[in-house]
Amino acid sequence: MTYENASYIPVLVMIFAALVLFYLWTFRRRRALMRRFADKHLIEGITPNVSFGAKVLKALMIVAAMGLLFIALARPQWGFEWQEVKRTGLDILIAIDVSKSMLTNDVKPNRLERSKFAVKDVLNKLDGDRIGLIAFSGSAFLQCPLTIDYNGFLLALDDLNVNTIPRAGTSLTSAINEAREIFKGPEKKYKVLVIITDGEELEGDAVRAAKEAAAEGIKIYCVGVGTSEGDLVPTINDRGERVFLKDKSGNVVKSRLNENVIKEAALSSGGSYVRATQAEFGLSLLYDTSISKLEKRDIESKMKKRREERFQIFLAIAIAFLLIEPVISERRR
Repeated sequence: MTYENASYIPVLVMIFAALVLFYLWTFRRRRALMRRFADKHLIEGITPNVSFGAKVLKALMIVAAMGLLFIALARPQWGFEWQEVKRTGLDILIAIDVSKSMLTNDVKPNRLERSKFAVKDVLNKLDGDRIGLIAFSGSAFLQCPLTIDYNGFLLALDDLNVNTIPRAGTSLTSAINEAREIFKGPEKKYKVLVIITDGEELEGDAVRAAKEAAAEGIKIYCVGVGTSEGDLVPTINDRGERVFLKDKSGNVVKSRLNENVIKEAALSSGGSYVRATQAEFGLSLLYDTSISKLEKRDIESKMKKRREERFQIFLAIAIAFLLIEPVISERRR
């Protein structure tokens, strides 16, 4: 016999022991009070109609009922049956822009860190889905392959920074093509690419790449991070000083959210686009309303033992004791 709630057993044993000790104390206390009132040989004469045996029986029934209830709470199990368990899910790749513009703090604490927080929130919603991580700027690189090891994914996510990809720039096309390479295969569904970026496409043709990805069964969902007003891009110079990023002409760079390209790329693949705000990033909304509703494939099927619950037996006996106990009379026949 096993117990589903085995961790409860030590606490239940202590409570039951305390209950037994309480009943023993009350009986001893009552006997001591009676002896203070009258001598032992006179007590039966004073209480001729009271059955002390019935009192003991009633107390034993209550204690036994409580013990059986505690056993039922621990959920005893014995016997089993084989049950087929299927695990279904999607393959989800998260592509995060790690270009220097993602350091802009028009979304607090900055675009990149806020993106990482949002991905962690969505990770808590996954159940059986495989997830992978792509970092991209001027080029793209697979940081974490598709996996159900969510802790391993988190380690790769935490390591992301603007130095992850040595090539500067922003190329949505490289992120999409990297995803196409990872998803390569005959299957035309169950593939999801989520791109988180400020949309400053400097290289390639993201819309054309998105259409080619759609033909291969990949749905693209995009989250635009930043504001249309934008802000300056903070960085650290060679002397370790905090300065603002400048272009080749020496002008301070102001990064703004460019929604046009990423919105068109998402819609052309059959996916959708959402703009992140300080209050609501939008990634969880995308997952709840769209991604989680997609058809999922069977990833794994196996036979599993399902143990038979037996707590009902102990519960039924305990209830019977509690129903019978008030019926027992304490009067001597």
